[in-house]
Amino acid sequence: MTMTDRDAPPEPAYRALAATLRARIADGRFRGGVRLPTESELSEEFGLSRQTVRRAFQDLVAEGAVYRVPGRGTFATESSGRYLRQLGSIEDLMNLSDDTTMEVLDPPRRGVDVDVAGRLRLDTDLVYRMAFRRFHDGVPFVVTTVWWPERIARLVVSAPEVQAGASSAYTMIGLLEPRLTSPIVEAAQSITVGAASADVARRLDCPEGHPMLRVDRLYSDATGDPVELAVSYFLPEHYTYRVTLRRS
Repeated sequence: MTMTDRDAPPEPAYRALAATLRARIADGRFRGGVRLPTESELSEEFGLSRQTVRRAFQDLVAEGAVYRVPGRGTFATESSGRYLRQLGSIEDLMNLSDDTTMEVLDPPRRGVDVDVAGRLRLDTDLVYRMAFRRFHDGVPFVVTTVWWPERIARLVVSAPEVQAGASSAYTMIGLLEPRLTSPIVEAAQSITVGAASADVARRLDCPEGHPMLRVDRLYSDATGDPVELAVSYFLPEHYTYRVTLRRS
């Protein structure tokens, strides 16, 4: 039975086509740089208009399932076995998909850290530190350490989600913001390559010195005050990071 524009299923034809292409990608039909069928080929196969096929491709591109190369065609994003994040806003950073969980490794502790206090622009060297890792499909893919000024730490140190061994779907800033008097409006980010320390290697079950993706983020609220410094080490074989840049 063929799908046609005239006999469309209950959902729009472009969504049905996008779902079919997702299933084919998941089946591995387009691995190793194999090109997806062209708009013309899909139009003929499913009896759809070129406009309908184009709309399906647009949805797949927007969600990061495929990418298009002018003059070459459309290709599946090589993200099998990895957790894919597509970021374009502070809200994207505050929310992770339902299939990831946060496990607390080191609960919040108060201590002295001169370097972190400087990055948080504090007039004291006392900060709170916490460490956790996140899982996707049961596989740990990132270890994150966060530091807070004392005024911020007091808002969350008693929360059950940050106690030793606790597991939840929260992000730390997602847990923090409802408790803040001023919302988080900025995340200054730097991305570098790092090597797994003995501690990171143990917690992510990888060799010491393994190449890692290091992401530093300094979150600030609407008054310009730093709220949290987060340093994360991602396993590149289990994580894909994509940022959407939009013209202002």
